[in-house]
Amino acid sequence: MRRYFESLRPADRSAIDSVPDGLFLVLVDRARYRWHAQKPYYLISFAVLEPKHLAGCLITGRLYCTARAMWKLSWFLRDFGYDTELLGKNEIDDRALVGLQGVLKVSHAIVHGISVLNLDGFAPLSRWQELSPTAATANNPPGSEVA
Repeated sequence: MRRYFESLRPADRSAIDSVPDGLFLVLVDRARYRWHAQKPYYLISFAVLEPKHLAGCLITGRLYCTARAMWKLSWFLRDFGYDTELLGKNEIDDRALVGLQGVLKVSHAIVHGISVLNLDGFAPLSRWQELSPTAATANNPPGSEVA
């Protein structure tokens, strides 16, 4: 017997590959801890909220949990408004990560012939208006000079 499921067809890869380098207002859609002997990490999926033409696209990246990379994980948790009580206890609750919002800066790189997505920076949700690409054009309308 065959059953038809609409959601089984392959995802539209063009939408995934179309996420450009830059700044995005995002929401944590999913976070999963992945154990690895040398480099444990969190695999985090971010749902784009803005810019509007990319709303709904998912950006998935890794935040490593090694001693050398802990600064970046801490930066992410602080700027996305993670529970300060849990952070003070050095605890991360995967479920508490889902729904957090903030600004994410991404770039693409090719490492050993493989395209990877870098999570370059984070900022609190409150800074989106000043950091967003549309803020630059709103503050400097076409034809105005930038000093």
